[in-house]
Amino acid sequence: MNRRDYLRTATAVGIAGAAGCTGMLDSDANPNVTLGKPDRDADITSEDLPYPAWGQKVPAVSLPAPLDDRTVDLRSVGKPSLLTFFYSHCQTVCPVLVSAMRNVQTHSLNEEYADDVAFFPTTFDPARDDAERFRAYADKMNVDTDAGNWHFLRPESKDRAKSVVQEEFGVRFDRTEPDDMDRYMFAHSALTFLVNADGYVERAYRSKSPNADTIISDLEEVRA
Repeated sequence: MNRRDYLRTATAVGIAGAAGCTGMLDSDANPNVTLGKPDRDADITSEDLPYPAWGQKVPAVSLPAPLDDRTVDLRSVGKPSLLTFFYSHCQTVCPVLVSAMRNVQTHSLNEEYADDVAFFPTTFDPARDDAERFRAYADKMNVDTDAGNWHFLRPESKDRAKSVVQEEFGVRFDRTEPDDMDRYMFAHSALTFLVNADGYVERAYRSKSPNADTIISDLEEVRA
């Protein structure tokens, strides 16, 4: 049993929730990251968690960016980046996740560091979230896709979304089965990652409502 499978148990989810908080417990250092060790139980390590965590490399995956007509290698971005996972038909959690990321983008534009950060919201609903849908969703969410730092990512298929979003990044999602399948939704967990320019995870914000001010503060430290 690999660590992702193991940590899908209820016990492990409890551990993960307790360990996903931000903030520093002590001065534990990691040569690969700028931020200090997250506030979590002393006996829990990043290797124990069901998602890429502090000091670990972001998964070695490449995903299409339909609005840019290119593929993004997430380990080779070369600048600090934020990742989250969503589907555009969501009416609950996803708008909050994307809004938090959008608020950071707005801050980057206002404070003139937009070229020094990248944003990668990744859909786990490639059947409906295509380039046209991304454009409409960006308008709805007041995202500036012309800024050059916001890149919607879209796995090539449902199976690819499972393998990348759920198995590599630890974001679980399950499609509902309504009578009208045109109206299916997803039950899903929520994660937002701050990754440094070398491709290491600085923070994994395990929250359905990540605090943009906290992310901006952490990002400022990572950029310094």
